Amino acid sequence: MRTILRGITDELPMPLAWAFRGALACGSAGALAGLIVGLIAYPPTAWFAVFELGIPATIAGTLLGLGTGSVTWLLGATASGRGKKRDGG
Repeated sequence: MRTILRGITDELPMPLAWAFRGALACGSAGALAGLIVGLIAYPPTAWFAVFELGIPATIAGTLLGLGTGSVTWLLGATASGRGKKRDGG
C-alpha cells in the first residue's frame, strides 16, 4: 500500500501530495467512525452516517494536509534558498 501511495504522490508537488494523503487518512477514519456510529444508532441507515462523517473529515484532512504541505514546502524552499525539486519545475 505504501508503494502505491508513494507512486501516486511522487509526481505531485509537495502541498498537493500532503493534501492527498491527509484526505485519504482523515476521510478513511471519518468514514469508519461514521459506519460505527451509524450501526450503533440505526443500522438500516448506517451508510448515510458514513457520508455524514466521512465527507467533512475528508475536507478537513485535505485542508490540513494542504496547509502543512505548503508550510513544509515553503520552509524547505527558504532554508535552501531555492525551490525544492518537487515544486513542479
